[in-house]
Amino acid sequence: MNYLFTSESVSEGHPDKVADQISDAVLDEFLARDPSSKVACETLVTTGQIIVAGEIRSEAYIDIQEVARRVACEVGYDRSELGFDGASCGVLLAVHEQSPDINRGVDREQPEEQGAGDQGMMFGYVTDETPLYIPLTLALSHALLKELAVIRREGVDMTYLRPDSKSQVTVEYSPDGHPLRVDTIVISTQHDEFITPAATGLSQNECDDRMQQTIARDVRDILLPRVKAQLPDDIRHLIGNDVRLLVNPTGKFVVGGPNGDTGLPGRKIIVDTYGGHGAHGGGAFSGKDPSKVDRSAAYAARHIAKNLVAAGVASRALVQVAYAIGVAEPVSLNVNTYGTAKVDMTEGEISRRVQQLFDMRPHAIEKRLKLRAPIYRETSTYGHMGRTPRTVTKTFKAFGEQPITREVELFTWEKLDMTDAVRTAFGL
Repeated sequence: MNYLFTSESVSEGHPDKVADQISDAVLDEFLARDPSSKVACETLVTTGQIIVAGEIRSEAYIDIQEVARRVACEVGYDRSELGFDGASCGVLLAVHEQSPDINRGVDREQPEEQGAGDQGMMFGYVTDETPLYIPLTLALSHALLKELAVIRREGVDMTYLRPDSKSQVTVEYSPDGHPLRVDTIVISTQHDEFITPAATGLSQNECDDRMQQTIARDVRDILLPRVKAQLPDDIRHLIGNDVRLLVNPTGKFVVGGPNGDTGLPGRKIIVDTYGGHGAHGGGAFSGKDPSKVDRSAAYAARHIAKNLVAAGVASRALVQVAYAIGVAEPVSLNVNTYGTAKVDMTEGEISRRVQQLFDMRPHAIEKRLKLRAPIYRETSTYGHMGRTPRTVTKTFKAFGEQPITREVELFTWEKLDMTDAVRTAFGL
């Protein structure tokens, strides 16, 4: 019997994502100046206020207050009528050094024996249902909000848009897990009060209804066609004229962002990963340097799963890895192919071959995926997985110092650089 599955995404203006972006921007600033920095940066954003706290051990100094304000303004919170203005809001810092008890478990005389920064289990999931190797429900949820942000920044259509928005996509799947059609799309977007009683003579409820109708029409006639035009043919046809479209279901969304809800990092870990498919160990990513295996091992597990599927070992794969704090070697590694394996092996045998092929010690992961670089601001919106690896040049500037330029590789865990080795190891 067919079934429905739903995933969601949130925009860079969502308060939790503002917090993620500030935390990762702070991390990047430290890594650009001192790649050995140990950072665990937490951010809280609310009406008129940013609070940055955490533990940092580094040879570098950065102006965290300036970084926080800059990120808020870049997101689009740059005027007082939004209830949150990066240029004028209060910024409170509560940062201290990393605990020596944690540090002694991580640092080693031999770098390759670096211990895990904490215990825990991490997951990497891959499906071949989209070219991005992520579930269709999540891929479409991200695509809708990325394009909505493009429209907002262009300032030509839908000029009432504000930074905060959410999407949700429900897809009907066949019993064997193949997507058949998009059933429902939900878009909730913050907006200006662009129809008012003073300007029209209408009641407030009538104005609210007209605003909701305008936004719904623009989502249907502007946003959806732009998104569909970017999709491959085999996915585009899944969004038919019968799709149920729900836009701003409450009828009005003027108060939003940190003025509407307090934002904290790590509260959108399912948006960051696989949209509810597969599994998640529970650890958040943003603001953490790669010695924290919550982040680095989750990336490494995704890298393994993606190369397994791309090499033809299976159509779907879930890789779990687990660590003990201060211990370099993982305590377990397991691969689940959901019965889609294309090799004549048990999943225990597949797991053992993966262990032989991929060094999952924290230092080896950092080195293999080039994680001790300022690459994290780009991960903090629209998902850490299903992204396009690329090389970029980033410049970091601070008052009183020369600009620092770094050429870095983004989303290295999305590379298919191990498929040949996987095929050889599995006799494909």
